[in-house]
Amino acid sequence: MVSPSSPGVYIDEITTLPASIAAVETAIPAFVGYTKTLDKNGVTDALKNVPVRITSLLDYEEIFGKYHDEAIQLTIRDFYNDDNVLTDRIYGATLAAPSDYKLYYSLQLFYANGGGPCYIVAVGDYTDPVDAAELTTGLNALEKVDEPTLLVFPDKIAVADCAAVYDAALAQCQKLKDRFVIMDVKEETDVAADDAANFRDSGVGIDNLKYGAVYYPNLKTSLAYGFNEALTVSHTNSGGNAAPAPAFNALALSAINTANPSVYRSVLAEIGRLFVEIPPSGAVAGIYARVDRERGVWKAPANVGIRNVVGPTKKISQEEQDGFNIDATSGKSINVIRPFTGKGTLVWGARTLAGNDNEWKYVPVRRLFTFVEESVLKATEFIVFEPNDANTWLRTKTMIENFLIQLWRDGALAGAKPDEAFFVKIGLGITMSAVDILEGRMNVDIGMAAVRPAEFIILKFSHKMQTS
Repeated sequence: MVSPSSPGVYIDEITTLPASIAAVETAIPAFVGYTKTLDKNGVTDALKNVPVRITSLLDYEEIFGKYHDEAIQLTIRDFYNDDNVLTDRIYGATLAAPSDYKLYYSLQLFYANGGGPCYIVAVGDYTDPVDAAELTTGLNALEKVDEPTLLVFPDKIAVADCAAVYDAALAQCQKLKDRFVIMDVKEETDVAADDAANFRDSGVGIDNLKYGAVYYPNLKTSLAYGFNEALTVSHTNSGGNAAPAPAFNALALSAINTANPSVYRSVLAEIGRLFVEIPPSGAVAGIYARVDRERGVWKAPANVGIRNVVGPTKKISQEEQDGFNIDATSGKSINVIRPFTGKGTLVWGARTLAGNDNEWKYVPVRRLFTFVEESVLKATEFIVFEPNDANTWLRTKTMIENFLIQLWRDGALAGAKPDEAFFVKIGLGITMSAVDILEGRMNVDIGMAAVRPAEFIILKFSHKMQTS
């Protein structure tokens, strides 16, 4: 307080309450991939490698467009009797070859499963082939953006290219320590164990595995493939002595809609039966967001139903999952998605890629520590250049303890009382030496007993002998 220089009554407000720590967001994914357009306000490629924040699927469609137009083969076959009377008409739609562009469909599943705000990094449009180098460039653009906490690469790339992208993503997580990678095992074979082996051998390296989790297999969704009204129909006849020529042969859908809306609707219905199959990372990102919001980042994002899916593309038995969940050689755990009778399709795994690391084996443990680290980091920035003395130490310790006590009450930390759940140490002779203080360092030691998921429930039964 400034010393008064004239008579009067003066007010001095004294701060007695400790500063508080605001919890950072934990599930803000960044989707890196290919979009329909990169242009903005007439400027070509203005959005290329520019992280754009969106809050809904409508935002994405307005900025980047929609799906890639798939190559769908449409057929109409008419059947006539001997009197040249039409007796039956069969419609058909076949997907020639699905495109590699899955970002839009992944976003649909992300929002269907509870997703919210996210970032889009468009590295190319639908005229460009999916390329690992381009995806890595987009990833590098995210390094300067603080908010994203999850990294997702939904477009289809070859197994050999996965390593370059995923290794770079894991390295960024290790460098920034504020994000986590959700990966997909690429389905390249008909044998699930072979896909897993290919991923472990070639899909990702051995560094920074605690910052990522991988999921398998792909999902059969209830989403329909996108198409263009310029698609043409192959219309043929069978039977009859003098049946009329096929009326819709080689006509585009738009022309059929004008000529016969009923036939047009029947063709659309057939297209709607072609369900999209995509990697699970987009849906899993939505589940992360939903579980974080409803339960907390410390709850494992597993034993949770996946919305808008028919089921996984491969059915993995419990015995087969043993080889996915635990791998003694590489330690790279793979979380399996499985269908359960009466329950639907569930995420049935919660391990990071560091499956043999007891410290960072579980996804919720790694993400809880990241959440606390980032929240404390941002909240303690005001201390920079404050006096490195007991008053500052006490204020800092109290602030962090209050934050951790609330987490303990919410169920994030194990222990019957706060002393068993965490500790915060700071002070001269405790965490700092006189040299540390002279060199301007204020060291704080924080320890937490994070709750871990009950991954294996073991019930033991025995016979009890009759006593009377």
